Amino acid sequence: MPAASPDLTRIPDVDPAWSRLVDISDAAGAVHTWHVLDTHKLADPAEPVAGTMLCVHGNPTWSYLWRRFLAQAPAGWRVVAVDQLSMGWSQRLPSPRTLSERIADLGDLTAGLGIDGPVVTVGHDWGGIISLGWALQHREQLAGIVLTNTGLNLPIGAELPGLIRLARNPALRDAVCVRTPIFVRGGARLSKPAVPSLVRAALARPYDSPARRTAVGDFVADIPLEADHPSRPAFDAIAAGVGTLDVPALLLWGARDPVFGDGFLNDLERRLPQADVHRYPGASHLVTEDAPQTAADTWRWIGQRFTVNEPRPIPKPQSERSAVWTEDDLPWAALLRRADDPATAAAEVHAGVTTTVSFAGLERRIADTAAGLSRFGLQPGDRVAMLVPPGLDLTVAVYACWRLGAVIVVADAGLGVRGMAHALRSAQPRFVIGIGKALLAMGALGVPGRRIGVGTPAALARLAGWQTDLAALAADGRGRSLPERAAADSEGAVLFTSGATGPAKGVVYRQSQLKEQIARVADIMRIGPDDRLVAAFAPFALYAPAMGAAAVVPDMDVTAPATLTALALSDAVAALDATVVFASPAALRNVVATADALTDPQRTLLQGVHTVLSAGAPVPVSLLRQLQRLLPNAELHTPYGMTEVLPATDITLAEIEDAGSGNGVCVGRPLPGVTIRVSPLDELGRADGPLTDEAGVTGEICVAASHRKERYDRLWATEHASSRNPGYHRTGDVGHLDEAGRLWVEGRLVHVIVTADRPLTPVGVEQRIEELAEVSAAAVVGVGPVGTQQVVAVVVPSTRAPSYGSSRQHLAGPELTESVRAAASVPLAAVLVTDALPVDIRHASKIDRTRLGRWAGRLLAGERAGKI
Repeated sequence: MPAASPDLTRIPDVDPAWSRLVDISDAAGAVHTWHVLDTHKLADPAEPVAGTMLCVHGNPTWSYLWRRFLAQAPAGWRVVAVDQLSMGWSQRLPSPRTLSERIADLGDLTAGLGIDGPVVTVGHDWGGIISLGWALQHREQLAGIVLTNTGLNLPIGAELPGLIRLARNPALRDAVCVRTPIFVRGGARLSKPAVPSLVRAALARPYDSPARRTAVGDFVADIPLEADHPSRPAFDAIAAGVGTLDVPALLLWGARDPVFGDGFLNDLERRLPQADVHRYPGASHLVTEDAPQTAADTWRWIGQRFTVNEPRPIPKPQSERSAVWTEDDLPWAALLRRADDPATAAAEVHAGVTTTVSFAGLERRIADTAAGLSRFGLQPGDRVAMLVPPGLDLTVAVYACWRLGAVIVVADAGLGVRGMAHALRSAQPRFVIGIGKALLAMGALGVPGRRIGVGTPAALARLAGWQTDLAALAADGRGRSLPERAAADSEGAVLFTSGATGPAKGVVYRQSQLKEQIARVADIMRIGPDDRLVAAFAPFALYAPAMGAAAVVPDMDVTAPATLTALALSDAVAALDATVVFASPAALRNVVATADALTDPQRTLLQGVHTVLSAGAPVPVSLLRQLQRLLPNAELHTPYGMTEVLPATDITLAEIEDAGSGNGVCVGRPLPGVTIRVSPLDELGRADGPLTDEAGVTGEICVAASHRKERYDRLWATEHASSRNPGYHRTGDVGHLDEAGRLWVEGRLVHVIVTADRPLTPVGVEQRIEELAEVSAAAVVGVGPVGTQQVVAVVVPSTRAPSYGSSRQHLAGPELTESVRAAASVPLAAVLVTDALPVDIRHASKIDRTRLGRWAGRLLAGERAGKI
């Protein structure tokens, strides 16, 4: 069947001028007509080509898949997106093509088009395999590799997903792939939300008849699962050769792909250790459709990896680490120094019962557990997910893994079951240590890894299918020596963000960065070997042994900070005669609210606390003052930081009161070794300006510190955006520095309201509104298009009203509206009331203004707003 000359004028997002039909001769002299999309057709023939991007689609798509890559090509780059023979709008051949033939076909095409190096190949699905085959045969032209949802992890007899298995059945393949468009339409149907109908139609358009779908079935038949399959030798040669391609590589992955799952991604990372990876959590098989930013991300990557005038690969930057790494450099060195100390190291309080362990006992349990884990197969570099509540078991598990050079993966239970599962799947742990119900839930939601139970009844363990528990491993390792391992500053943790502003992100820390972080926290707490810590926030229960200090976990639900009561705090202080307390703002708010239940002796116990630290969200001065009355001898600290850099600044209650009121929350001066700069906002609320420390300039807060994260895990594009100023982490927060060098936080960059007059940050306005006696909480949001947004205040009245059920009921009354408008000191389009503001799960303090803004917009448009 000859090639069709496609009419692309009504195909969305495609410039018809890209379309070309070209006649190409193969090695035997046969001429085949190819259809390609080619930006070079539009270019000045005399214009030099800095590089060529060669895009290869899989089955059953066509070159349309790469339209955004063509549209966004920078000057000097040529993009050629091919329709493979018998596919798309290219010529239909009378017989099927094998893998090796398709690789040869692609080579004939690039030669016929005059494509020379440097070439960056881009491949999806089976087109990824073909592009790798071309790369291996054209090393002298190859400059880089980009792969989206493809895979080489295809052992003989491999189990394939249901749709592919169905299509592989010879009896059904003709019906599913050729006579009907079931397979052609299947990939686009996997996306949630659905791919737009016009795009679905465009993807299927070249395959509108059985005659034009023949190669779709042939492609499926060419998957080499059998040892004697004709394409098996070519496939095996590609799989074996990929590791020899020492050029930059980028893996862009749809995390929800039921065909090429994370196992294929893991395999590609092992074969291409130099690869940068970005995993899009909501994307499915057609990742370029589900995550349209893949095109922009790829061009940013090319811009980073290649120079403009000399398009040769730039080596992937490596962190500079000291070659000398001794036992004193280990994050847990302080614990090792107290290995023979009989003093209490850790305690936990539950239902009035306190359990304790000495430093010597803790060290024995850690060493025994580490030896047992080693015998169970745990290797240096393995990732281990922790699904254990804060307490002795978690402390032992974490430090045992660190002793073996493993990487702990921590996702806060406050993310919820599905949020935790999403986070852990992205990290791909090799082992999971957890309590029974957590292991069951994560197993049901597809979290990989060998299971190790904690406190698990034998019957439940058998039901869940895991082989051992932590206590059994400790018993197995008792008295055994640990394996020798090379001293190195290796990765130590993947810590997930709270997910307050989108899906939780994995943050990778090396051991040296963890050590620096622990040292900064210890300095703020003024904590020494004679201090004892009440850890009402999970990470700090883990850090206490590394500080060489004792810690106690209070009787509370760590997934719900507000469950910490004054009585539980007093009991925890009593358990160790504690001197330091760390708790989130929500926890401290409930401590103050329940303080009336304390007896005089219990209040006296609290007088021994010399430092209180609270972080994660702004802490109102009124709350700190109430807390000061409850703990009169404590210095109250509210450091500023985030999962990526914690802590960055510090301030005490006395310093807050000295700073007075201002636009935002004063979070103090940078800690020693920390540098703060801001990237100024432009008139559209974008933070693209050069970094500055000029006082009074509002912009995105950027932090440089030795304990800054190593990188985001499998989120190359996010990491690139957050670290585009070398050495700095762009926090996503907005604020300014004052004349005294103190930092004031004014909100989140994504929450900046861009009015017709200027960008407006929310926190200062909210603070002024919350000074009203009739308001207990407030948030301001923007409604409408950026550049002409209207400012809307949403308040929670101090006097609780009935639940609101209509737009009219959500409008504040005249008196409250007038008071709020006067206090805000900025024009307000409306004042709305609600029972509660949406906040994050982890800290129960960060307001989700994006969600609130959508609700307010629906309400003011007269739509049914529903729940916030």
